[in-house]
Amino acid sequence: MRYIHIVGARENNLRNITLRIPRERLTVFTGVSGSGKSSVVFGTVAVESQRQLGETFTWFVRNRLPKHEKPRADALENLSPAIVVDQRPIGGHARSTVGTMTDIHAVLRVLFSRCGTPSAGEATAYSFNEPGGMCPECHGLGRSVRPDYGRILDPAKSLVDGAIRFPPFAVGTWQGQTYTHTTSLDTHKPVARFTAAEREFLMRGSGAKVNVDNTGGSRDIDYEGLADRFERLYLHRDLSALSRRTQDVVRQYLTEGTCPLCDGARLNAAALATRIDGRNIADCAAMEVAELIPVLRRIDGPVGGPIAAAAVAALERIEAIGLGYLSLDRETSTLSGGEGQRLKTVRHLGSSLTGMTYIFDEPSIGLHPRDVGRLNDLLLRLRDKGNTVLVVEHDPDVVAVADHVVDMGPAGGAGGGRVVYEGTPEGLRRADTLTGRCLRRRGGVKERPRTATGSLPIEGASLHNLKNVSVRVPTGVLTAVTGVAGSGKSSLVSGALVAAHPEAVVVDQSAIGISGRSTPATYLGIMDTVRKIFARGTGTEPGLFSFNSAGACGTCRGRGIIYSDLAFMDPVTTVCTACDGRRFRDEVLALTVRGRSVADVLDMTAGQALDHFTAPDEEPVRRRLRALSDVGLGYLTLGQPLSTLSGGERQRIKLATQLHRTAAVYVLDEPTTGLHMADVDGLVALLDRLVDAGNTVVVVEHNLDVIRRADRIIDLGPEGGRHGGRVVFEGTPAQLLDAEGSFTADHLRRAVAGAGGPGEEAVTAA
Repeated sequence: MRYIHIVGARENNLRNITLRIPRERLTVFTGVSGSGKSSVVFGTVAVESQRQLGETFTWFVRNRLPKHEKPRADALENLSPAIVVDQRPIGGHARSTVGTMTDIHAVLRVLFSRCGTPSAGEATAYSFNEPGGMCPECHGLGRSVRPDYGRILDPAKSLVDGAIRFPPFAVGTWQGQTYTHTTSLDTHKPVARFTAAEREFLMRGSGAKVNVDNTGGSRDIDYEGLADRFERLYLHRDLSALSRRTQDVVRQYLTEGTCPLCDGARLNAAALATRIDGRNIADCAAMEVAELIPVLRRIDGPVGGPIAAAAVAALERIEAIGLGYLSLDRETSTLSGGEGQRLKTVRHLGSSLTGMTYIFDEPSIGLHPRDVGRLNDLLLRLRDKGNTVLVVEHDPDVVAVADHVVDMGPAGGAGGGRVVYEGTPEGLRRADTLTGRCLRRRGGVKERPRTATGSLPIEGASLHNLKNVSVRVPTGVLTAVTGVAGSGKSSLVSGALVAAHPEAVVVDQSAIGISGRSTPATYLGIMDTVRKIFARGTGTEPGLFSFNSAGACGTCRGRGIIYSDLAFMDPVTTVCTACDGRRFRDEVLALTVRGRSVADVLDMTAGQALDHFTAPDEEPVRRRLRALSDVGLGYLTLGQPLSTLSGGERQRIKLATQLHRTAAVYVLDEPTTGLHMADVDGLVALLDRLVDAGNTVVVVEHNLDVIRRADRIIDLGPEGGRHGGRVVFEGTPAQLLDAEGSFTADHLRRAVAGAGGPGEEAVTAA
């Protein structure tokens, strides 16, 4: 058997590990959060593979490719080209859909151009991203976005007095001068008193010259009507391409709705007139994948048959991964991270490449236990095509199908970075590691659920696929909202519940807004207090103890590292020799409080810092540090860059900032994302403490350990998409065990049935 050899890997917290990974096999990397799994797979194997692949291109091409730094390792051998399928959202603008992202829409365009009647022309005539196919009214966006001139203009005011309310065109701006400096209108007359001709010139006029002042001095420009300018700058382009601030401003002056000309289909009349079996291409794109497959299977003939078969093959891969509820016209920006990752997987399954290394980052995220088996099938199919598949994963069902397992640990952060087990999944179940012990245990359902103190009503919810759902979410307890992917869980909780009860504290999977200098200390608001403590103790200014201000090392500017962009060569990051990576100037490092410099404090873990900040006036710092420990991140150092944290760690640090609330409603969207089985125990204990303190906690979850330990279950389904959106069960976990017609109930019964079996450690939920 051939192996990928890793010798002396030291990325992030890796402790000089040496490892052999079998090629053309499925290898799963396990371990608690922060144990070093991603550092091995992504930070070492993937980076070095992509870096070496880049070296095969010419300098001209390499200068236009992403640059990768050489990972910290003595040697890496027998690598093959790596394809990374991560959790980063697909994103994309308003023109990017499931159909365009998977290239299935391109196949449909060919099908309709060859077999549809009456024909609109070539395949581009059926593209909403091409001038020949897009709707002339909405330019292929499917939405009618109209300026609200009732908001943009205040008719009671004159132009010089601020009749134009839209900030970019307001009095004083250079664009606003177009209207306050024009000599073709009485700029001191209220707009309401303009004649029809004057108003037409204001909104649509052209041909005149206007003198405006800007940084380059005074100059004459062509007059452009207010409506023409607004539509040119903000309507006839994708708003998502503008800055977030500009988008927010513009949207206040827009009225959005479905395009009245194409009724949201995005295409022009000629493209929509073409039909196959009574359906046009927009009808097909609007159908759920599971519904579209049999429609296309009925198309035969020497021309249409092979084209339709190609589309069916791609659609079946989407259905096989549990995304049959999606439609091809769904915008990719609305997909969850898990949905996006699975769609990326589908794209690679259609590839004929072999001998590749596919790297997955927790592909089971967002998957109901019912669908994990489908995921495993796809991973095994990639392996069986002659590829090496590396998966970072916590789900026991994914671990079970691996050919080889690497368990990292024994803990997270500084306590991790070691290989604590290598071998088969069966061997891991017997191993004396934290992962092995978790795999051996089984647990029953909660025997004594709490009694609700009241309820949060949701009436007639119809968001997305919800079918006029009315439900009462109990207060004062831990409620798990369950169901297969696409069943309507997030629509009910993050949509309907939060809309009806906006006071809820929402901790979702959206990204944390961080910079390259963000650390746990800065994110939690601890650094301000730390700087004041050092300033008071040393008789200096607080700014001296900031690596973003006066105290920063002059060589690295407070980063602790030197980044060297070598143009045509790979970039190099080195520890700053002036401050030895400590970020501060020498004179700042010489100032100490209780025998510690500010850099020493930033090197402390949250647990160590709790023992350091003991003065009575330092309780606010201790409270935030305890919150970090409560969410299982006590191993993080206060100065660790947030950019190095895993997805699960970033989500939990966000939760840590919200733990100070009482009598609150907490809404969490899959909080077990990125958590090891042992970390899930800590999370549930934290949620229990929140409830015991008088709060209400509602979690959207697939994790059976959370479900069996909840007080109340609201199960949606029975399937995803249009076959979901209904409440199929309400009650306690014990009652769910006896429920019929629920996939969640089926899998909970299987999990509980193994409790106390041979070789198993039985755990009872309190």
